[in-house]
Amino acid sequence: MRLHAVLATTALLALTAAAPATAAPSVGPAPEGDLFLTVSGGGHTWIRGVGLVCPPRPGGHHPHTAAACADIAAAGGDLDALPGDPHLCTKEFDPVTAEATGIWDGRRVSWRRTFSNACELDVATGPVFRF
Repeated sequence: MRLHAVLATTALLALTAAAPATAAPSVGPAPEGDLFLTVSGGGHTWIRGVGLVCPPRPGGHHPHTAAACADIAAAGGDLDALPGDPHLCTKEFDPVTAEATGIWDGRRVSWRRTFSNACELDVATGPVFRF
């Protein structure tokens, strides 16, 4: 019986020693941002906008502040690199233009893209422009 316990302990120690060390996640201040986001229809027939303040603070006006801030942080502040929300869209052509201006993590942001329709905007930007 003792031999089994010794072998099990030795095997466990060998596996532990062989496991690669992993660095602890970087703990630093969350990126800060103060962005004004707009979405407008083709020919500027309509427009809506909202302020997004990150990290999320009470009293913000964006309906998905925490998720939007998290996605922008995951993209390193690059709105072209947002994880988005991949899903199928119809092929209708009803263009919408999304814009973001302001400051993200100390850098000026001036971003503008036109999408074939609102669904394509949602696929590319996820919760950031859901307002």
